[in-house]
Amino acid sequence: MKKSGAWLVRYALEQIGVKYTFGIPGVHNTETYDELNKSDLIKPVLVTHEGGAAFMADALSRTSAHIGTLLIVPAAGVTHAASGIGEAFLDGIPMLVISGGIRTDTDKTYQLHEIDQHALLAPITKKTYKIETHEQIIPSIYEAYRIATSGEPGPVFVEVPVNLQLFPGEVPATPPFVAEPSQDSPDPAAIRAAAQLLYAASSPGLFVGWGAVGASTESAAIADFLGAPVATTLQGLSAFPANHPLHTGMGIGPAAVPAAENAFRACDCLLAVGNRFGEIGTASYGISPPAGLIHVDINPRVFNANYPAAVSIEGDARVVLGALLEALETLGPAKPDNTRLKTAIAGDKQAYVDEWLQHDSQGRVNPARFFNALRRQLDDDAIVAADDGNHTFLVAELMPIHGPRGFISPTDFNCMGYCAPALVGAKLANPGKQVVGIIGDGAFLMTCMETLTAASLKLGAVYFVFNDGELSQISQAQEIPYNRKTCSVLQAVRFKGVADATGCEFVSIENDDACETGIARALSLAAQNRPVIVDVKIDYSKRTRFTKGAVKTNLDRFTLGNKARFIGRALFRKLF
Repeated sequence: MKKSGAWLVRYALEQIGVKYTFGIPGVHNTETYDELNKSDLIKPVLVTHEGGAAFMADALSRTSAHIGTLLIVPAAGVTHAASGIGEAFLDGIPMLVISGGIRTDTDKTYQLHEIDQHALLAPITKKTYKIETHEQIIPSIYEAYRIATSGEPGPVFVEVPVNLQLFPGEVPATPPFVAEPSQDSPDPAAIRAAAQLLYAASSPGLFVGWGAVGASTESAAIADFLGAPVATTLQGLSAFPANHPLHTGMGIGPAAVPAAENAFRACDCLLAVGNRFGEIGTASYGISPPAGLIHVDINPRVFNANYPAAVSIEGDARVVLGALLEALETLGPAKPDNTRLKTAIAGDKQAYVDEWLQHDSQGRVNPARFFNALRRQLDDDAIVAADDGNHTFLVAELMPIHGPRGFISPTDFNCMGYCAPALVGAKLANPGKQVVGIIGDGAFLMTCMETLTAASLKLGAVYFVFNDGELSQISQAQEIPYNRKTCSVLQAVRFKGVADATGCEFVSIENDDACETGIARALSLAAQNRPVIVDVKIDYSKRTRFTKGAVKTNLDRFTLGNKARFIGRALFRKLF
């Protein structure tokens, strides 16, 4: 039979269950866009920038069982999207990137958009494909999907030349997609060794990351069996419910919240699951895991990369933890209910919130008051997205997340500008859930035009813009050593003007007294399928535990001479 490449792309995407594509049509993919316009299963979403498209696709993958898919033009479309592709790659998020390509049926060079896209994307994708014939399209997209979603997930790139899209070619068949069964089976010897270490430990603990987000039930069962505290990484905030009495918060070292720091102080056996021990997860490598470290991850390359493990177990978190729980139960009864630990955790959590509530925010919005009000008004299954900045760690320390996949944020690639477009992807994937974003004003300025995309789709997402007029995470880092702020103070922006320009509703929260009513108003408007931009006059004068801990960890690593130089310069500028 003869089929155009555009038809074959559409067929393959429908077969693997793609619901939305994100991108902008151009001369190298208009035929495929025309085909998608005929599809009853796939809706192509027009964005304002391909970088936003990639963040939308990323968020859709993080918050649903569907794969986020880009349909973009080559060259400029690919480079614009590269930040979001890189974020998905480093964070382990599945993504399918479909790009047009220059003509391959001519001997002409210096064509429009002619670059080596595969060399460009090789470092930030699991694999790339350049289609040469019509019959390669369907099997290549099927294989790309399998690679993107298997092992440690990530983005896969497929380039389909424009001439193949435009013109029909011979294909032997159009086979349906058949999912391959998982063959995951963890090493039984490693499972036994890990179970014995945990059961014999006097003070075991769990440290879970995004890789454990699908195993919260198993994590809770093991924590309950052992009476062990559970901490999460930043990216893994939603991998364990914050309303569980053994949940301590983000981190386990000196930069962790007090409940976590205290609960893990005497930890002699640490079960780390879906957690790479990366720079952010360890607050600049400021933690000291015990000798009895058990490391579980689907990617074996993370084992012993930063901290030596007594036992390493490769595999899917849910499968491994299920096997580990069974092994623990063969060793003896569950440990007695750790009421003392639960009471201490609850007390430390409340004391930390009280510390924030007592902070004088000088007429602006106290972060703890804002997040207390927000938590009260959100459903347990609501989705909270955060961008990259000081606000990210305020969310991590002050906003309890109750449901799996209920928190998403750019972590390892650490892209500012993630949140505004991510809300589009998250809301499309979860139309029945509340979806809200916590966005620094600097991050919002990067991609705020994607609120136009939300308005065009009638998506009731809420954009809480933490407005302090600075790139606060950096300005705080500059303030102590330099006593000056270079390129981190922003020009004043009227966010109501952004809302008016993009068709969004607008709410202003000027101080603590306006938090309850402002949040209620925003959520009410969003429930009517209207996106809402909320200008929150936030107070950033109090430092987070993460910021203070990471700064101290890095300063302690300086040589005595460099430490004296930095401190001396800071004192001199402070005085003179």
